[in-house]
Amino acid sequence: FPEIVSNPKLLLVQGTLNVVMKQNVTLSCLSEPGPPPVRYTLFKHNQQVSALNRSDLSPALFTLTISSASDVGEYKCKAEYNNSSGGKYSNSLNFTLLEPVSKPVLSSPTSQAKKGQNVTLSCFSENGSLPITYLFFKGTQNISPQKTMQKRKAAVIFLFINSLSDFGTYKCKASNSFPNITKYSNSFNFTLAEERSHSLPLIISLGLILLLLIIGFALAIPFFLIPLYKASE
Repeated sequence: FPEIVSNPKLLLVQGTLNVVMKQNVTLSCLSEPGPPPVRYTLFKHNQQVSALNRSDLSPALFTLTISSASDVGEYKCKAEYNNSSGGKYSNSLNFTLLEPVSKPVLSSPTSQAKKGQNVTLSCFSENGSLPITYLFFKGTQNISPQKTMQKRKAAVIFLFINSLSDFGTYKCKASNSFPNITKYSNSFNFTLAEERSHSLPLIISLGLILLLLIIGFALAIPFFLIPLYKASE
């Protein structure tokens, strides 16, 4: 009777499933119980990566180097006896590439504000593995709880401009699970909006009225002078 191989187990024995570029990882594939010899084949998305033969009960070890984004994804291994037509597949392991955050951009819909006004600040890193955590600062002081974004969208905070001290320098920082990488944004300052004088519209209105009176008086002069000229003849 032909021997039937058991489903192998694929294990990560070196490295992590969250990988960075140039990282080495080692996978172990072993089918037990079952007599040797066994042929083990490693697949990534159904494409063969490597194959090893084992004549004993030791696992097949596959060492990979993550050199590009195409090296991450789902891996499986297949165990089969030599010269057999069948085989069994293992569980899958999925690698995720960790990318450091890019320098975040701090912005606001308005750069001018006045006392008593509500304003918003948004912080956004265009690149980097999710989730990304943001913190907002005024000077060196943290002004909000950290905001962790699971989707690629900006973190937003709301501020109330209460005094002149609120017109200081603001920054934010971004970080993710990529080790030892934190990026700070550009600086952002709100400027005090000039208060328009309430008397200015009144002055403009009075000026326009005076100008209209002068024009009207100038147009009316001929109507007074012509009758006087004819009467003097």
